[in-house]
Amino acid sequence: MNLDSDLLTIARNLAFFFFVVFWVATAYWVYKDARRRIEDPWMVGMATVLGAIPPFLGPIIYMFFRPPEYLEDVRERELEIKAMEKRLALRDLHCPVCRAEVDATYLVCPVCTTKLKQACTNCKQPLEALWQICPYCETRVETPAAIDFGDTWETPRRRRAE
Repeated sequence: MNLDSDLLTIARNLAFFFFVVFWVATAYWVYKDARRRIEDPWMVGMATVLGAIPPFLGPIIYMFFRPPEYLEDVRERELEIKAMEKRLALRDLHCPVCRAEVDATYLVCPVCTTKLKQACTNCKQPLEALWQICPYCETRVETPAAIDFGDTWETPRRRRAE
């Protein structure tokens, strides 16, 4: 009978030991994960307490309410966005034909004389291709690709096909 009592005591003590070790390990995991996801040290401490106090239920509750991203990933994404914005702001314009660097105000490429933009008929400012009206002088933009043939509008390519 003494042997059964000793084995039972050892098994109980081992079970208690593993229970405590697993409990501390889950609380430590919550602490390490919260430090990687939350900036505020006070909130990291509260998340750790939440992960430790209700044993084994706390980490599950923490996992439902933790921030979805690591702070490092958030910072990296913000840096990528800033770099992309800087690249777009400093975007070098190039001629579509000869790839020479051109300014946004050029009407033609100075190297290969490719027409880059249309000039306003009134103020001679460069116009973007999709603009319907000149933003500088409010003159309607005439599209050179459309030609009036009486009561119908046709493009030169369509007229040549007929």
